[in-house]
Amino acid sequence: MTCQAHSVTLVLIARIPPEGIEAFRAYEDAVLPLLPSFNGRVERRLRNPDGTIEVHIVSFASDADFQDYRNDPRRLAQAGLLEKSSAKLELLSMADVSQWPVTSAQGWSTAQ
Repeated sequence: MTCQAHSVTLVLIARIPPEGIEAFRAYEDAVLPLLPSFNGRVERRLRNPDGTIEVHIVSFASDADFQDYRNDPRRLAQAGLLEKSSAKLELLSMADVSQWPVTSAQGWSTAQ
């Protein structure tokens, strides 16, 4: 089995200026429904009270599915909304602690 056959869990942290919240939500409304087409799903979606920070936990069946989602023309067509929102995004690749120790291709290891 290759590394691409392993599921992928990602955490997205979005910091959205108040004036960008409407555009960011419109972007999400357009792109999140695409996830199932790429074997992806939102595990959790969290938002602070004023809507300026969102955290998404998203999973895909494989890294190839995630890359296909990222390159999908329907998703890319919505990039203007994301840009208009001026959201600052941080995307983290994560692993379930029940699967530790984990070593990634980037060379980090959870083993101390």
